Amino acid sequence: MRTAYIGMGANLASWAGAPEATLAAAALRLESLGRVVCRSSLYSTAPVGFAEQPRFVNAVVELETALEPRELLERLLAIEQEFGRDRAAGIANGPRTLDLDILLYGDLEIREQGLVIPHPRLSERAFVLIPLNEIAPQAVVPGVAKTVGQLLTKLIEAAKAESDAVVPVESEAWAAR
Repeated sequence: MRTAYIGMGANLASWAGAPEATLAAAALRLESLGRVVCRSSLYSTAPVGFAEQPRFVNAVVELETALEPRELLERLLAIEQEFGRDRAAGIANGPRTLDLDILLYGDLEIREQGLVIPHPRLSERAFVLIPLNEIAPQAVVPGVAKTVGQLLTKLIEAAKAESDAVVPVESEAWAAR
């Protein structure tokens, strides 16, 4: 079994309900891929790239899995589809019912068509680093030889003006687990 950290995000309702409920239901579906060891809090985050859309709700899940990285990715994409996401029809960085990304997978570095681990923009995104730091501050990011906590500190120092970009969210659906 290896440890993978999965970034989760949504800003549109799915069949499960509002984005908070979608992430809670998706976290339960991740149990079919291994064992969910830990979940971060939920965070309301400003959109990146395409700004004319609702704020996102984001979280990170620690997953112990026996799946190989490519199979894990394929299964995550299938879960996105179950929640109504059609990547082919969406716009880049646009609104979505569910987004599941492999952030880290053990100490692996992978650069293949359609699969890059660690996530290529991990160190640039507070909406990923803040929840990841909550559950794995000492995790070392392969290729940069820095911990998640060190990357977050560097990012915060560089972007002090974005204080409302990532805000904690209270959710009964998320907390119910």
